[in-house]
Amino acid sequence: MTRICLSLAAATLLGLGLPVATAFAQAPGAPAAPAAPAAPAAPAAASKATVVNGVTIPAARIDSIVKSQAARGVPDSPQLRNEVREQLIVREIIAQEATKKGLAKNVDVQAQLELARQQVLWNAYIADFIKSNPIPDAQLKAEYEKLRSTRGDKEYKTRHILLEKEDEAKAVIAELKKGRKFEELAKQSKDPGSKDRGGDLDWNSPAGYVKPFGDAMVKLEKGKYTEVPVQTQFGWHVILVEDVRQAKFPSFDEIKPQLTERLQEQAFSRSVTDLRAKAKVE
Repeated sequence: MTRICLSLAAATLLGLGLPVATAFAQAPGAPAAPAAPAAPAAPAAASKATVVNGVTIPAARIDSIVKSQAARGVPDSPQLRNEVREQLIVREIIAQEATKKGLAKNVDVQAQLELARQQVLWNAYIADFIKSNPIPDAQLKAEYEKLRSTRGDKEYKTRHILLEKEDEAKAVIAELKKGRKFEELAKQSKDPGSKDRGGDLDWNSPAGYVKPFGDAMVKLEKGKYTEVPVQTQFGWHVILVEDVRQAKFPSFDEIKPQLTERLQEQAFSRSVTDLRAKAKVE
């Protein structure tokens, strides 16, 4: 399941309080990881309905949670089913006690119950949308080529010094012309992420920077710095290109899952925008 939603089963398990290793194989919202191979185990017996003080907990509720865990590499087992069943029993008991105390009539509780209902429907709608709107390979490949062309065929190893004012940047350039080391002058940079590393920004493509920075960077030869300060929304930059190399771009198959997720998110966002425009809101 894509990260744009948290599955109902995972959400249920979060409420059950099962151990992390048992409840799910990865944190909610993290990129999907390949499921770990399940250890061979004898098929667990099918769950049975459980009745708690006259209220039935359907077997399908346990089966649904166990099934979601199997998809994450957690093997179906009697132990897992017993853990899930016991937690559901405890939840039902507490729910019954809360109802006896009249807590279900509390305004705040009713608001939370309605939000929970909406969240379940939200998750179900997203899952159905993804299933009903698969992304064609042709669209994925077009997006892949677009990314490749945007990134370019070269990567640059750069350093920079970021100053508040243009005159400050010009003064740094004057010091460089006198022979001062770039790394030493970078200590006065206002970029906290690079100033203590001599202004080092490591390897990146022009597309990885704001346009004025990227445009100035590609015009520099290896070992040269900008002799005119470069202005961006962050301030004034003095840029040094230390090295240039051919860019390495991942293959289509390597980033297909990420491309699929991105296009699914975009399609869903457009759908929501359309629904919002059609809704009658008073």
